[in-house]
Amino acid sequence: MGNSIIINADIEKGKINKNIYGHFAEHLGRCIYEGIWVGEDSAIPNTKGIRNDVLQALKNLNIPVLRWPGGCFADEYHWKDGVGPRENRKRMVNTHWGGVVENNHFGTHEFMLLCELLECEPYICGNVGSGTVQEMSEWVEYMTFDGESPMANWRSENGREEPWKLTYFGVGNENWGCGGNMRPEYYADLYRQFQTYVRNYGDNKIYKIAGGANVDDYNWTEVLMSTAGRFMDGLSLHYYTIPGDFWLGKGSATDFTEDEWFTTMKKALHMDELVTKHGTIMDKYDPEKRVGMIVDEWGTWFDVEPGTNPGFLYQQNTIRDALVASITLNIFNNHCDRVQMANIAQTVNVLQAMVLTEGENMILTPTYHVFDMYKVHQDAACLTVETATSTFKGKEEEIPSVHLSASKNTKGEVNITLCNVSNQDSAPVTIELRGLLDKNVTQVRGEILTSENMNDRNTFEDPNAVEPAVFEGLNVNENELSFEIPPMSVLLITAS
Repeated sequence: MGNSIIINADIEKGKINKNIYGHFAEHLGRCIYEGIWVGEDSAIPNTKGIRNDVLQALKNLNIPVLRWPGGCFADEYHWKDGVGPRENRKRMVNTHWGGVVENNHFGTHEFMLLCELLECEPYICGNVGSGTVQEMSEWVEYMTFDGESPMANWRSENGREEPWKLTYFGVGNENWGCGGNMRPEYYADLYRQFQTYVRNYGDNKIYKIAGGANVDDYNWTEVLMSTAGRFMDGLSLHYYTIPGDFWLGKGSATDFTEDEWFTTMKKALHMDELVTKHGTIMDKYDPEKRVGMIVDEWGTWFDVEPGTNPGFLYQQNTIRDALVASITLNIFNNHCDRVQMANIAQTVNVLQAMVLTEGENMILTPTYHVFDMYKVHQDAACLTVETATSTFKGKEEEIPSVHLSASKNTKGEVNITLCNVSNQDSAPVTIELRGLLDKNVTQVRGEILTSENMNDRNTFEDPNAVEPAVFEGLNVNENELSFEIPPMSVLLITAS
């Protein structure tokens, strides 16, 4: 069976918030230290301690927003230990991730510098689990107050006269688990209390994000929305694509079977059900969709690479990860009315990373290339899509073999991102573009990310094994595009 798709270029579903293409950098393993921060004395080329190669690679993605310092780390992080002269900063044990000792050299000033260099918005997650209302309140004052105050004066003493612009602030993280093992009723009340003291100083207006549900805990969303909905601007959701069992074995990132491939694709598609069902509960209390859904942790989670610290969550990244990223970003695009931010976990050397580093060397992952291809959707208008697709069959189940989203930019160009999730069969596709101003397609170009083997990846020995190429197989007849997308492929088509 072929795959027949209709895209209505004149029917817009809404604006795709660029923040859907956000990232997450936690104090975990080699994400911050070694991955982003090497220190000013490092032999690795850096800008004020931030390594240049990673900085340039990330800047190329037009990262809109970066979440920090966690994750589970956020609810044991005490921000005052990470400001002031670095030689005087208190060392701490990272009890969540490997039990390593951190020197706190990367703190608020260094993170804000990173965001300035990336030209992205900071998204800071505050400590509810082991922190205090006063501690959170003073952090916001330290960062954003412009005037005479104890925290603003301290910021100035530490080398920053002007306040920073800070929009996004999370009041706790995973408070149902590592952030305190709380019941939703208890956290909802704590959220109401803590957020009261997350102040807006001067012209700085903070978008307050409440800690939301783990996967399909719909009761958590119900309680939070009914009890604290009017006090929040966003509500988070966390979901990881794990082919195995979280506790018994998640599966290898590189050595996996065809059955595991199918399971991974099926579980990636589950994000659509989660967004839909949590969104329905949010609609009940917020029909105008004032509160954004913030999927601030998502991505693949496999067993760590053999021989690495199990608390560092370092995993390789194959074409399979690229397909998960493609599916997930398409889902977020298509739910642009409710999903207002998402943050893939994580940026460097942890879980489904953009880049991997080893000493002075750096490689781009297949997931990086998907984000590079998909950046055309940032702040574009999401278009309505009608599909009739073939199926990809597992042992006992089947899923759609082709998955896509489409948007139109301010130039009138239509960008279509689609993937073939089958690891076996190519998929013939016909796309009818309706509603173009010129009636017919006059210009079209394509870019494809694909590979021969389902565990192909970029390594430090072969850094360019999986990378995008020009797609030559596009046939155009008036307003109709036809082509065949190879198995295990992500394709970007730009038409006008």
